[in-house]
Amino acid sequence: MDFHCHLDLYSGAKAVSEEAGRRNEFTWLVTTTPRAYEATSKVLGHVPRVLITPGLHPELVESRAGELPQLLKQMERATAVGEVGMDGSHRFKSSMPTQRQVFDAVVSHSRELGGRVLSIHSRGAVREVLLNLLKYPGFGTAVLHWFSGSAAEMEAAYKMGCWFSIGPAVFASAAGRALAAKLPRDRVVPESDGPFAKENGVPVQPWSMGRTAQLLAPRWDCTEHEALETLNANGQRLLRAMGWTS
Repeated sequence: MDFHCHLDLYSGAKAVSEEAGRRNEFTWLVTTTPRAYEATSKVLGHVPRVLITPGLHPELVESRAGELPQLLKQMERATAVGEVGMDGSHRFKSSMPTQRQVFDAVVSHSRELGGRVLSIHSRGAVREVLLNLLKYPGFGTAVLHWFSGSAAEMEAAYKMGCWFSIGPAVFASAAGRALAAKLPRDRVVPESDGPFAKENGVPVQPWSMGRTAQLLAPRWDCTEHEALETLNANGQRLLRAMGWTS
């Protein structure tokens, strides 16, 4: 399983997607803009066990905010949405006012639609993301992709019912390894975030769940098999929340 992957952006995307369809029980293909969602759905919509969802990446909001109405319309026929969120890092701080407006509109509309599962980018903006989610009870389910907040923010997110998706690239830094060890084991699901996420300079592949379990095991003080079983059980629970049927 892979709960956050940019299948459409790999080199040889069609072949990688078809391989993911063969290997994985489920792959969540998050898109970065509404236009990308439409194009990707046409090209890769036939691949089995791949869920393609509409999104508007916070890094692109400054130039693509005009596509927000299209995203809100796409959400009406989607059970899940992603990639959305906010990015408070230095490079994207100037667009934070627009990011807030876009993310607020997405979460608000998610509640209006009866709830959606959201794959959320929150780098440097976890507090703002959580405060926004709290404004709209009934928005659905939040999956915080590649979470990098503080232990206190992790605890707050957990109490709110958030999930956490992580992949092999998280373990490249000491901070990432320390944070992975503290993640609540009943809410962690695997992701690759490929092709952006890399391990040893190579894009992480969508079928990296086993590698994630291997890296998690020593941090969770369990066997690799136990870590894999936990990821699989968590994934099955989240899939039920998404209403997923392959």
